[in-house]
Amino acid sequence: MDSLLKAIGRFERQRRFLQDRFSPEGHLGLHLTVGLLVIVLFGWCFSEIAEMLGPGVPLIDQQLTGWFYQKNQPGLTRAALALTSLGSVGFLFAASFGVALILGLWRAWDRLLAFCLTMLGGSLLNIALKHFFHRQRPVLEDPLVTLTSFGFPSGHTMGATLFYGVIALIAARSIKSWRWRMLAFAVAFVVVALIGLTRIYLGAHYLTDVLAAVAAGAVWLAFAWTTIETFRKRRPRNRALECCADP
Repeated sequence: MDSLLKAIGRFERQRRFLQDRFSPEGHLGLHLTVGLLVIVLFGWCFSEIAEMLGPGVPLIDQQLTGWFYQKNQPGLTRAALALTSLGSVGFLFAASFGVALILGLWRAWDRLLAFCLTMLGGSLLNIALKHFFHRQRPVLEDPLVTLTSFGFPSGHTMGATLFYGVIALIAARSIKSWRWRMLAFAVAFVVVALIGLTRIYLGAHYLTDVLAAVAAGAVWLAFAWTTIETFRKRRPRNRALECCADP
């Protein structure tokens, strides 16, 4: 029995470490663990997609772009233009201003800071990535939309990933029911997926542009949210230590 207790005691430090990493309460707990996992996973996905880029266009990009181009119809095009507007710069700017205003009126400063860091930082990251990779958009005989900026990663898709993702996270923090939390994330996922599909359908982006945008958006969203949550959870502990230190 004593030998068993000694064996268990050897791994006590590891057990406490794992327990702290998966605790939802600590400032270095579950949210940080999940955030780091998301950053690593989607960062790896982005790097794998980026490695596919080269002088030529990947076969999957050529095939999917050509397939959508052959299937375009006036009705589908109108629907695609309406859906894709939900990820446009103008719409996201107006919607972001409205969300920021509401959070400010609610005095939800932590959420406001997380939202601003997500949207502003993500926008700058998208611009930097576009100019770094210098990838041209699909070239079609009779394009449905004509754009001259670089295409990798998709700005509409990355903006949608950031905006609807952070809205889902903010909603999840305010909702106690797991069903409604899952519904918030499911709605965000569907909207982002539809916007990404419209970018391919309209010939504005390749599939790899869209997938890379989701990956980059997820990485920055996880970084911004995890950073603010870590400081938010750490604050009460710091205040408690200061109170204990007062004579």
